[in-house]
Amino acid sequence: MAWLPAVLTLATLALILAAAYRPLGDYMAWVYSAPKDARAERGLYRLIGVDPASGQTWQAYARSVLAFSAIGVLAVYGLQRIQQWLPWSLGLPAPSEALSFNTAVSFVTNTNWQSYSPEATLGYTVQFAALAVQNFVSAAVGLAVAVALVRGLAFRRSGTIGNFWVDLTRGTFRLLLPLSVVAAVVLLAGGVIQNVAGFTDVTTAAGATQSIPGGPVASQEAIKLLGTNGGGFFNANSAHPFENPTGWTNLFEIVLMLIIPFSLPRTFGTMLGSARQGYAILGAMGVLFLASTLALTAFELAGRGTAPQLAGAAMEGKDVRFGIVGSTIFGSTSTLTSTGAVNSMHDSYTALGGMMPMLNMMLGELAPGGVGSGLYGILVMAVIAVFIAGLLVGRTPEYLGKKIGPREIKLASIYILVTPILVLSGTALSFAIPGVREDVTSTSIWNPGIHGFSEVLYAFTSAANNNGSAFAGLTANTPWFNTALGVAMLLGRFLPIVLVLALAGSFAAQDKVPATAGTLPTHRPLFVGLLIGVIVIVTALTYFPVLALGPLAEGLI
Repeated sequence: MAWLPAVLTLATLALILAAAYRPLGDYMAWVYSAPKDARAERGLYRLIGVDPASGQTWQAYARSVLAFSAIGVLAVYGLQRIQQWLPWSLGLPAPSEALSFNTAVSFVTNTNWQSYSPEATLGYTVQFAALAVQNFVSAAVGLAVAVALVRGLAFRRSGTIGNFWVDLTRGTFRLLLPLSVVAAVVLLAGGVIQNVAGFTDVTTAAGATQSIPGGPVASQEAIKLLGTNGGGFFNANSAHPFENPTGWTNLFEIVLMLIIPFSLPRTFGTMLGSARQGYAILGAMGVLFLASTLALTAFELAGRGTAPQLAGAAMEGKDVRFGIVGSTIFGSTSTLTSTGAVNSMHDSYTALGGMMPMLNMMLGELAPGGVGSGLYGILVMAVIAVFIAGLLVGRTPEYLGKKIGPREIKLASIYILVTPILVLSGTALSFAIPGVREDVTSTSIWNPGIHGFSEVLYAFTSAANNNGSAFAGLTANTPWFNTALGVAMLLGRFLPIVLVLALAGSFAAQDKVPATAGTLPTHRPLFVGLLIGVIVIVTALTYFPVLALGPLAEGLI
């Protein structure tokens, strides 16, 4: 009977996502392909000096992404540094330079890593004028890059892959904003708060006085989940009753994280004119999601470890409102979608259970991944899979009529190397540099030994993959972690984006090669299996040694 809630919850999720797949996927395809601009959009384009009818080369597209993101980092950093003079600052001082840098980078890169307690560090103006804005536009940037790659596969002999400013505007105002408004209203109905009341002093049942924070939570909660951002308004994140009051709001928040990423394969298939290609990508995403979620749930229900066995269940760090199943499905969804929101403390999971969120991120968050980033990530892996298949049969590999030559495979290979290098290098340097090691072991790690190593590994895995969740036992608000994790977030976000755009440009410049009897069908179960195998093997070969030093070793003790 322990598995019954998991089965029912997953079945409900599947039904909701299946119902949304076609209409939302087709709507997103229309958003990025519609020939006409709205009047307000045309006014915005004139204001910023953009010709919406003019396409961009991949180099120009990449420069636009980087320039827009750089301005975002400076704006968020600046607002934090002048916080004490802003309205609704709640009397809070400005965060330090290192923390402001880390936070600015975190939200611009769609990571939303938080080395601070939000309700005690940032006032309302910074929350909604800086962080909430980036929740929208950073998600829109990911969607724009994914659509650019799809155009690259669909276009023939084209020197352009679309216009970033048009894609950014449409993704924000036609997709994310309307959906987030609806989501916020639903969350309000479920008990999530929305106010600017500041702190309210109340008398507890024991007769003590407690200061209860308020804030515009529902609006930020909606976009943090819908845009797979993940930053919490409160330090407890989605475990806080003001953010996630009930069991059904917990399910609704899971749906918000999954609905766009799982609908994007439909967008991909529609823009290519082949729905079957979208179903193939969806199949790979779905299998990986289900396998990971079931594994995490099994580890936590088994409750291996002295404390869980004595307590009768692995409920440490989990809210009784959600139980083990509600926590594991949320945690698996969060780390498979690049969201990073938590409704339970991953640091308190069993050893092997805590490994699963880490492994989800190490997969590249492709199942289904973040908004946009999941789709372009799995398409890069599809290029790798087709290349391997081509080597096996001794013919030039092709994907969707586009040849995969030396340039394309180099770009794809570098893409899959970026995050592992950042994760492993950051973790190694944290223990290899004597001064840094002393600071990490004496200040940041509360659980010395194997678990402490896992906490640091989790932090760099989360940062480099732009997830944002954390093993809660690590104190990350230090000069080393604020700087190192900030650099990991920057490079982990924008190096892959530049590589994806270069790949899109390379594909767009090609003509379409007609399919022959020797062409690998990429819409059949055989290719889906090959794609899943490549994703798992690449991850296993890359990360197994370091996992053996951390969670695997801890789980076997």
